[in-house]
Amino acid sequence: MKIGLVTAEYAPMQGGVGDFTREVGKALAALGHRVHVITNLQSANLQIQDHQSADASVQVERVIDSWRWRCWRVLRDTAQRLRLDVINIQYQAAAYNMHPAINLLPLARRIYPLIRWPRPLPLIVTFHDLKVPYLFPKAGPLRSQAVLMLARHADGVIVTNLEDESNLESQISNVKSGITQIPIGSNIAPRLPDGYNRDEWRARWGVKPGEMLIGYFGFLHPLKGGQVLIRAVAELAAEGYAVKLLHIGGRTGSSDPNTNAAYAARVESLAHELGVADRIAATGFMPPQHVTAGFFATDVFALPYVEGASLRHGTFHAALAHGRAIVTTHPPVPLVELRDGENVLLVLPNDVHALADGIRRVMCDPALRARLEQGAAELAREFTWDRIAARTAQVYEQVIGRVPPSSPQEPGALVNSE
Repeated sequence: MKIGLVTAEYAPMQGGVGDFTREVGKALAALGHRVHVITNLQSANLQIQDHQSADASVQVERVIDSWRWRCWRVLRDTAQRLRLDVINIQYQAAAYNMHPAINLLPLARRIYPLIRWPRPLPLIVTFHDLKVPYLFPKAGPLRSQAVLMLARHADGVIVTNLEDESNLESQISNVKSGITQIPIGSNIAPRLPDGYNRDEWRARWGVKPGEMLIGYFGFLHPLKGGQVLIRAVAELAAEGYAVKLLHIGGRTGSSDPNTNAAYAARVESLAHELGVADRIAATGFMPPQHVTAGFFATDVFALPYVEGASLRHGTFHAALAHGRAIVTTHPPVPLVELRDGENVLLVLPNDVHALADGIRRVMCDPALRARLEQGAAELAREFTWDRIAARTAQVYEQVIGRVPPSSPQEPGALVNSE
């Protein structure tokens, strides 16, 4: 198949959706498919670092200068030029600057003749979240309708987690092809730098002998519980525990950077206010092997998601893949994959004392820590990219098989011939 992966976030931009697109694209290419990533034109002007570059097996089409209404025609023209068999939109509202154009594309291709969408080219959407776009002031319920419209009029719908699947199914009874849940995986493969020495790397971040290092991975975002974590560190420090916090990775991402930066500033201000700023080290954005070095330098990993743990989070999958002893928050819906005390330790969301207690338990109980590490590594094997790509390709094939072919003479038809 000739596959077009549409994403508003891709290397050298920083963000989970871009990383997902890179990894699933490489895995689809490894299965023998021809993969094109259709993304932002302006990202071509950014400096591409070696550790951000896409795999050579994936062709990157940097053609979209705006994700507003004119992106419809650019996507159509690109699909025709590449003679694609299927297009898969990677949806996250913030990545598309909260504009509804991408939400309305599946409907517009049917009712807006100027688009002249190439038929029978199917359009599939992968929801990385169900956040709503901005329409106009006081749009209210219409904003959520834009998300539901994207699901209702796409030829195929993929979600990454049970919560989003249940949410969509409860609101839409006529999704054209049903909803398929396919989890994401870790965007960081566990590969250590040559000559890795754990003590030396810990010392690099100011960790003293005998100190327990708490790890956190990902951007500082209001829903990721950064302030709760800082307060938990302060509570442990006040109790006399020798703890330090390592923030692995970048401070803010390329999507919605203003919101992230404002929240990051509040987190940093709180650390100074509570007197624990000297107990926090931040690595900044760095190569994947250095990220792995950071993971393995930690003793316990804290991911206090405000809305609860979810398999939609790449940060969570990265911690699993690195076999960390993870303290995280109870998921919003029961997840059979997460076994409290076996592969994760679950605490209540937004509860400083519960988080501090969970971290304390792991620090003080080596047997519990070893059990959580082993359980996390075992669970991570369920979320490998080859499995994810195979299931994704199966959805493509099923959708392509349902879409009726059109005559080459039909206006807007797309002929997939070499």
